[in-house]
Amino acid sequence: MPLSISNPPQQCRWHCFNTTAELEQAATQAILQAALQAINLRGTFHIVLAGGTTPRRVYESLRKADADWAAWHVYFGDERCLPADHVERNSWIVAQAWLNHVAIPLTQIHLIPAEKGAQAAASAYAHTLAGIELFDLVLLGLGEDGHTASLFPGHELGNTADAPAVIAEENAPKYPPQRVSLSAHRLSAARKVIFMVSGAIKQQAVGDWRTGVAIPAAAINPANGVDVYLEAALLA
Repeated sequence: MPLSISNPPQQCRWHCFNTTAELEQAATQAILQAALQAINLRGTFHIVLAGGTTPRRVYESLRKADADWAAWHVYFGDERCLPADHVERNSWIVAQAWLNHVAIPLTQIHLIPAEKGAQAAASAYAHTLAGIELFDLVLLGLGEDGHTASLFPGHELGNTADAPAVIAEENAPKYPPQRVSLSAHRLSAARKVIFMVSGAIKQQAVGDWRTGVAIPAAAINPANGVDVYLEAALLA
């Protein structure tokens, strides 16, 4: 009889900051350090971006940085199925905050074509990701319900070894209901994962996470564990 092997539990390193500004500064420096290390070792840097307010301010900081932008390859953890130029698209927000202001080649900014609809976009993005074994860095946020990317409680997380790389979410509990998300398994295929968590509304989700509740964020389980950058008040 074959042995049943389960994945080890998620390993979290909790990094607490007194203010959101300190958290954002530390995250910015961690991103730039990860880029420098990846480029020195492999010549390229493959980063997956998160949506949300805290990441946006980090992106605004990055546009002022002195980096080897030509070696960066940018991907997105999830996207809303809205027109390509819609102001609530993650790609639009990140472009305004950062990508339009630095010299990353456009061919190295890999957008999720979510305007085509969830199923078509998921299929297309899975093809985009096919040649990448490990991301160098994955950035993620945390919703008040414990969701991360567009992986929601009670919905498909894609956290098994045979899960697809990209999930078409047709009925998300947040607007818009049609979304595209990298699966938990694909997000876990990374050398480094950083969650950025701020805002008092996240306190319950953080408490659940720390006490072992199986929120979607806990399904991100890379071999090296995850780093969680959060405001100290969230641990009160």
